[in-house]
Amino acid sequence: MAVWDQYGSQEVLSAARILEHGDNFPLEDSLAIPVYASTLSFLALSIHWVWRTFSSNKETERQLWRQGVVSSAGGPVIYSFQLLRLLGCLGLLGLKVWAILQDGPHERAGILSYGLCGVYAYSAVLSLFSVATSSSWTRVAIRHLCMTLFVTWSVITYRDVYPLATFDLEPIDANDGSALWISVGILTLIAIVVPLCIPRVYVPVDPKNPSKDVHLEQTVSILSRLTYTYLDPLIYRANQVDHLSFDELPPIPDYDEAKNMVTKNMAILEKYVAKKRHISYGFLDVFKYEFIGLVFTSTISVVSSFATPVGVNGLLKYLETGGEGATIRPWFWIFCLFIGPCIIAIISQVHGTFMNLLWLRSGATINQLVLDHALRLRVKSEVAREAVSENATAVATPDTASASSQSGPSTESPQESPNDSSDGKKKQSSTNSTPDASIKPPKGSQSKGNFLGKVNNLVTSDANTIATGCDVFMLVLYVPIQLAFCIYFLYSILGWSAFVGLAATIVCFPLPGYMGKLMAHTQKMKMEKTDERVQSVTETMAIIRMIKLFGWERKMAERISKKRQEELFYLRRQNILGLLIGMTGFTIPFITTISTYATYSLVMKKDLTASVVFSSMVVFDMFRMQIWSVQSKIPGLIRVKVALDRINSFLYETELLDKFTSGSHVSYNEDAVASHSIGFKNASFTWDSESDGSVTPGSNSRVFTLRIDGEVSFKRGHINLIIGPTGSGKTSILMALLGEMHYIPHGPDSYYNLPRTEGVAYAAQESWVQNETIRDNILFGSEYDETRYNKVIDQCGLRRDLELFEAGDLTEVGEKGLTLSGGQKARVTLARAVYSKAGILLLDDVLAALDVHTAKWVVDKCFKGDLIRGRTVILVTHNIALARPIAEFVLSMGSNGRVSTQGSLSAVLAQDAELVAELESEEKELEKAEQTVDDQVLSDKTKQLKDGKLVLAEELNVGRLKWEDVKLFVAGLGGQLWYIWWAVFIADMICSPVLETLQVWYLGYWSTQYEGRPSSEVSAPYYLTVYSLLVVLSVLISTGGHTYYYTGTIRASGKIHEKLITSILGSTMRWLDVTPTSRVMSRCTRDVSVVDEVIPMLFAQVVEVSMLMISQLAAVMFVAPVALVPGIATALVTGFVGRAYLKASLAIKREMSNTQAPILGHFDAAIVGLVSIRAYGAQDAYKAEFLTRLDRYTRTSRTSRDIVRWMGVRTALIGAIFVTAIAAYLTYGKGVSASNTGFAMHMSVSFCQFIRVWIFGMNGFEVQANSLERIRQYLGIEHEPSPTPAGVPPAYWPSSGNLSVQTLSARYSADGPKVLDNLNFNIASGERVGIVGRTGSGKSSLTLALLRCIITEGRVYFDGLPTDTINLDALRSKITIIPQVPELMSGTLRQNLDPFEEYDDVVLNDCLRAAGLFSLQTHEDEARLTLDSQIASGGSNLSVGQRQILALARAMVRKSKVLILDEATSAIDNETDNVIQASLRNELDKDVTLLTIAHRLQTIMDSDKIIVLDAGHIAEFGTPKELLDNESSLLRALVDESGDKEKLHIMANRAR
Repeated sequence: MAVWDQYGSQEVLSAARILEHGDNFPLEDSLAIPVYASTLSFLALSIHWVWRTFSSNKETERQLWRQGVVSSAGGPVIYSFQLLRLLGCLGLLGLKVWAILQDGPHERAGILSYGLCGVYAYSAVLSLFSVATSSSWTRVAIRHLCMTLFVTWSVITYRDVYPLATFDLEPIDANDGSALWISVGILTLIAIVVPLCIPRVYVPVDPKNPSKDVHLEQTVSILSRLTYTYLDPLIYRANQVDHLSFDELPPIPDYDEAKNMVTKNMAILEKYVAKKRHISYGFLDVFKYEFIGLVFTSTISVVSSFATPVGVNGLLKYLETGGEGATIRPWFWIFCLFIGPCIIAIISQVHGTFMNLLWLRSGATINQLVLDHALRLRVKSEVAREAVSENATAVATPDTASASSQSGPSTESPQESPNDSSDGKKKQSSTNSTPDASIKPPKGSQSKGNFLGKVNNLVTSDANTIATGCDVFMLVLYVPIQLAFCIYFLYSILGWSAFVGLAATIVCFPLPGYMGKLMAHTQKMKMEKTDERVQSVTETMAIIRMIKLFGWERKMAERISKKRQEELFYLRRQNILGLLIGMTGFTIPFITTISTYATYSLVMKKDLTASVVFSSMVVFDMFRMQIWSVQSKIPGLIRVKVALDRINSFLYETELLDKFTSGSHVSYNEDAVASHSIGFKNASFTWDSESDGSVTPGSNSRVFTLRIDGEVSFKRGHINLIIGPTGSGKTSILMALLGEMHYIPHGPDSYYNLPRTEGVAYAAQESWVQNETIRDNILFGSEYDETRYNKVIDQCGLRRDLELFEAGDLTEVGEKGLTLSGGQKARVTLARAVYSKAGILLLDDVLAALDVHTAKWVVDKCFKGDLIRGRTVILVTHNIALARPIAEFVLSMGSNGRVSTQGSLSAVLAQDAELVAELESEEKELEKAEQTVDDQVLSDKTKQLKDGKLVLAEELNVGRLKWEDVKLFVAGLGGQLWYIWWAVFIADMICSPVLETLQVWYLGYWSTQYEGRPSSEVSAPYYLTVYSLLVVLSVLISTGGHTYYYTGTIRASGKIHEKLITSILGSTMRWLDVTPTSRVMSRCTRDVSVVDEVIPMLFAQVVEVSMLMISQLAAVMFVAPVALVPGIATALVTGFVGRAYLKASLAIKREMSNTQAPILGHFDAAIVGLVSIRAYGAQDAYKAEFLTRLDRYTRTSRTSRDIVRWMGVRTALIGAIFVTAIAAYLTYGKGVSASNTGFAMHMSVSFCQFIRVWIFGMNGFEVQANSLERIRQYLGIEHEPSPTPAGVPPAYWPSSGNLSVQTLSARYSADGPKVLDNLNFNIASGERVGIVGRTGSGKSSLTLALLRCIITEGRVYFDGLPTDTINLDALRSKITIIPQVPELMSGTLRQNLDPFEEYDDVVLNDCLRAAGLFSLQTHEDEARLTLDSQIASGGSNLSVGQRQILALARAMVRKSKVLILDEATSAIDNETDNVIQASLRNELDKDVTLLTIAHRLQTIMDSDKIIVLDAGHIAEFGTPKELLDNESSLLRALVDESGDKEKLHIMANRAR
């Protein structure tokens, strides 16, 4: 490197002499530079002034003048700085004029001296303008002023300050004497200090809506912004309190507020999405300015990074010769060792700031992109389209699987039929859901049922992967440039041997590329397995209550564990490949070093002196770091590509609604229908755009098609009914109107139309409620009108329910409305539709979940009331008799999705005899309305809610990370032989750094051999061989140790996940009620991901770097023992700073974790309620709420990233001071050889770098270990008793269904009131017992107490054994409960009946037949159910009746001795109810005890015994006849009050 020959810059010195002694022609004197710069500034400013004069806003100018000079400048502080700058400019002008006058007519008072005087005068004028005016272009003038002063300062520094660093140069303007240094001081103040320290004026992104609370980042000075000193008060505050709350965090800068940031970004991305270009191009466009910033900072970092090797080289050459012939003073090289790291420290944090912006903005944009796309998806049940297996084992039964060729999102399921799968809860089927492996789903299908898991991963893992791995300029710009500089520097000191090392690097480089390809495949497979595990956990949480009631916790844990093991297999491969890639990157630079030194010493026959060795070692370390950076970032970039491809697939391979798809048929045909009409004509509708609707009946295809032959036009302003048998497509009519189905016109006159101008409201059969208060659910974003609201409450029959809640309508409904009964949720959903101002109401069987009395109330008060009058209502219903008085138009659906008849009710009845018979049957049911014991069901969970709050605030730990949290990870590393594992691990961690330090020392030792003797006496091959052996040994030990370590991390990850799942599955029902699923999923997704990948990396980094620091500090002390004091001081100061950072970081990280769960919850709610959201047109409201939640997350995550930058600047500056102090001591202290100085400086530089790495690693580990903390929180939750060997019942148990209850009491929480009090009764095996009672009497509580789901006292004997001594899984596996809405899993029907493959198909088909399924369907049905039929998650593609039948069949498969029906038949049609009742009477084994909870007296009057509950006590217990014979009996009073007294007495007398 010629410029640094002879220990100094000869070229620079020559240039300085020319400038000093050249003639006076302006271009040959450096003073010409500021003159020309100010001239150009004046011309540009003049042009700008002219342009602004004609284009500026006069009103804006007047406002600025009215504000005054001080206010318009930004306040008194900024104005004071501007005054200071004005004084400085005037001072410079005065000094220069004085100097010119003092020199007289001397040649120095030539044109350039006058020119510099003019520069100062121009600066003074600009400065005066900035303090005396309030024009809008004052800021432009200030920018010109700053540029002019900076150029002038740079020239003066070069002329007069730089020569002080040389031995043979003098300042050019030294003749000015003291005036020169006064001028330099003033110029430094106003050109450097003032621009860096003056606060900035807040400029809002949207001038019309400025931020009310401005972030300090937007107003602090540049210096404060670069060093993050504006965060000092926050750090101080965090260390003064136990926990830094969310409200104490800085606000969001307005340019990062979601409404500004996301809106702008989405406008750009939508152009790329519309053209179906890869989304990565869109991100490059969106974040182009951030990428430009990364280019700028990367370039400066490259240049600054060579200050250290240049300084080391110059300083060691000075020491080697004792300063003989040197032209640059040694303090200059020491200054290089200080200023280089300082610049890098600041620039790296600026680089980190740009990365933070990318991380924050890309994550927010991806979240919004996924949400926007999800709101346009076609909602379909996740059952993949497939042909019926030829070797199906089931008897021919209707297959009700959906026509979906692709899985869709989970939504509310309003359908009553298997074919009405439009709104099925869209979770995916399991991996084995397709019975025939040869049947493949078509393009776009989510064949493995992972939709929910994938969406969660897209907005968490994938978004984070893209955000953290998008620093591509480290690879495409920074690394190549720095590698080029490294080669050039090495060439300057090692000659052409540097190119030999480069050639060795190029030869080795294909190896990591090949392993990178393997890594890409492994990463993709690992993400797929992660999706499957997350989906498995998601589905488990969706049916967690059924799992607990059935005692399936252990088996479900095993199922999840199997998915986890598959994921860990690929995680292990990923870790090993990452290790090999890293070791390759670690080894290649050593190969470069060895080959270069071998060529230099053996071939070129040069002496390997200390200045050559240690300056090249610094560069080799840089070279190694860049190679390592390439290797470490390649897996990250691969993950980014995989994540981008997954988002791309989600955007382009999922099916959208027709109105969002180009080429779809236009629904509205103005030639065929008036714009206000509601209906169809000559059209077909399918759930799959790939289907042409041509499927014929009997084809055994599972593709449902709704066919409209002719025209269907609903009556405007009236109530229209849609009726028909189960599976006929009633719900599909509503979905087709809403545009949820794919429209296929039959001819030019085809149309379907639903005018939206007057608004549309929709109520699904399976009610969709948000996790908000009852009032918020009803208002659904509308303004609160108290009069209208109270009318809605009364007419929808909710008044009594609200009175029962202590918090009234402010009661939180909980996740999925768990505090409400099915009927209450249905009425809340109906109330939402009625309260809205929509002119068209689509109601999907809202009466089905209501008992007859409540349904009658709703029909009489609501449908006949003033709030419905004049509005168009399209009501799907099974109960024709109930809706008969309000029906103006009836559409009757036939089989196979075709319209049977339409018109008035009388006209429809005249054409359908079966319908007449059904009507007569329903009218008889209406007469039984008075028999209902109670029509209101209040969830027992709600009784104890005083303030309406059900979901508890998420617990936040405070303070430092606890040992118990770390122990959760470290205890799992070693397994059973943990002491052996830790001994090997610690030995490896000690050996590796010692060997690395020894390598550097040995090179220095080699260089000392050339001191005092000729090079011919130094055996270079010997020293090279020893050095090579040290390198090989180091690589082998490091590789083996890391492989051993990653084996332990896989073991620990598996154990932690197993403990988490076991804990959640073993939790109590109460805990599940108050804990949102999104919090559980956050632990199972993001936190588990951190435990899998981030924590193992950080833990290894902390341990390894700790050992390296110890060995390096010891090496420095070996050369310079005095380094112990500054070394310890450096460690203490950085430790103090690190501790302050850590306290703040932990608090912010905890808040950040808690602000992420609401985003996931919002996603889940949006996906579940897609149909309702779109029907109401509430997409914008949901997006607005999402932006609000996103802002909360941004506020925490941005602050978390900023304090990392705060820490980085300080640790880097402290390290630079330490290195400078060591270098100064070794240079000016007592004599130390050049080789020892080089060794000590190399170790000092590494030590300081590793201090920063250690603190960041330690703090990063403690911050990321928040995930361990959050997981451990869920290990200590309230649990049910664990199974014990003593609790295993005998193999013969139970042999009968005998139940004996003695003094049974129960409560929902330890401090809650008793919901059951001192119950005593005996039930013989095989008896059928009915349980009745009013609201709150304890009916449901009794069933939960029998299963020990709540806290109980007393004894319950089941077949002679006390249930409190039996393991819960054993007890619950022998008792089966069928709830009002049974839960089903995604998968085949076979998997729902026998999820753990314990029975053969013969048994399963027998149970289906016994449950009555086959009596409801015929062999000719197009969509008959078989064991191979696909069931959507929650059974959303089945009718309620079909689900009840499957639940009964599942109970029969289990062969339970006790069967409990909890309102199981209250929401199904008469035909299905009759089939189920017949099955219960005739098909159950004689020794099966049947407990039936019912509202209808007819349901339980033929029971063997009846229990009447009242306020948790048994009011009556006996046979129906005994109770009716007792004139004071409560049951008799109820029967006598009913409208069917005689029939009930007959039933009671017939009971055995």
